[in-house]
Amino acid sequence: MATLSDAKRVVIKIGSALLVDRNKGVLREDWLRGLAEDVAMLKARGADVVLVSSGSIALGRRALDLPATELSLDQSQAAAAVGQIRLARAYEEALAPHGITTAQVLVTLEDSANRRRYLNSRATLAQLLSLGVVPIVNENDTVATDEIRYGDNDRLAAQIALTTGADRLVLLSDVDGFYSANPMEDPTAQRFDVIEDITAEIEDMAGEGVSGLSKGGMITKLMAAKTATAGGCAMAITEGSVMRPVSALQEGANATWFTAQGTPQLARKRWIGSMKPQGTLIVDAGAARALGQGKSLLAAGVIDVDGDFGRGDPVVIADPEGHKIGQGLAAYKSGDAAKIKGHHSRDIEPLLGYPGRAALVHRDDMAL
Repeated sequence: MATLSDAKRVVIKIGSALLVDRNKGVLREDWLRGLAEDVAMLKARGADVVLVSSGSIALGRRALDLPATELSLDQSQAAAAVGQIRLARAYEEALAPHGITTAQVLVTLEDSANRRRYLNSRATLAQLLSLGVVPIVNENDTVATDEIRYGDNDRLAAQIALTTGADRLVLLSDVDGFYSANPMEDPTAQRFDVIEDITAEIEDMAGEGVSGLSKGGMITKLMAAKTATAGGCAMAITEGSVMRPVSALQEGANATWFTAQGTPQLARKRWIGSMKPQGTLIVDAGAARALGQGKSLLAAGVIDVDGDFGRGDPVVIADPEGHKIGQGLAAYKSGDAAKIKGHHSRDIEPLLGYPGRAALVHRDDMAL
């Protein structure tokens, strides 16, 4: 069974019902301070942490004195616009005493469906994590319509886990795990400690949530588990309302762990290798040797560019004889790649007119 003790990168999903007092519509500040202590504990142990947090609409509707009934799209977006400021400030103030810098990252479904926007989001999050920052991610409810929404932060958290290459995803919930039936309706329901495979029988057991503030139910959590585990990330569902829920999970609190299928790195390379290539990069013998040693592909090592591809499209990497070495995601569109092939990284800006990335294909975006 997976644990948090050896986690390298942890994504924690926090729902509105945990963060906001549903009766008063105000932030549960004591609970948030406890969560901040948990984040600091993980960081002190060397783990990266990303928080995927609901709560902006719940906080904003209170500030705007909007009704407690279902809000219209315009009302929800207005509430989110007001609440996002309050939510970001709350996390900043809770984590600052621990010496932790926070960043707000707002995304929509389009940001993962569109390859270019996905790569931009991935690069931004990677840079923030490399600088020791804790990103606070939420759906951009101020602009998202139904067509470009995740609709729940369970699935958003799973996508962020894949985007950041996390090895653990923790869904802080209003129940302490996955049950054979809704435990609030069926007293005979049994909790699973570990689920290794999400079978049709498991899916049939999922029921909807009963929280007054959160939209996601157990079905969305199973969907999140499918996404996360296929990407090499183990996922836990555990009770989140206790004062230090991550510490409680680490110390053996009730939870259901979904077993990862491999590692994040292996899953990503399988995904890259399975894509239909849109072009080919021919590399010289020196670059081919460097790739075999785990290096990125620099423009200087490319001797020819074939095909019409965009940034983020999959391309074959081949040696001077045309033999396939591997496949990767191009950091440049084909026209720009052709301009910088064979040139040193310092020449990229003069050639293209903008400062580009040093690698034409980064080693993290490559399957050999």
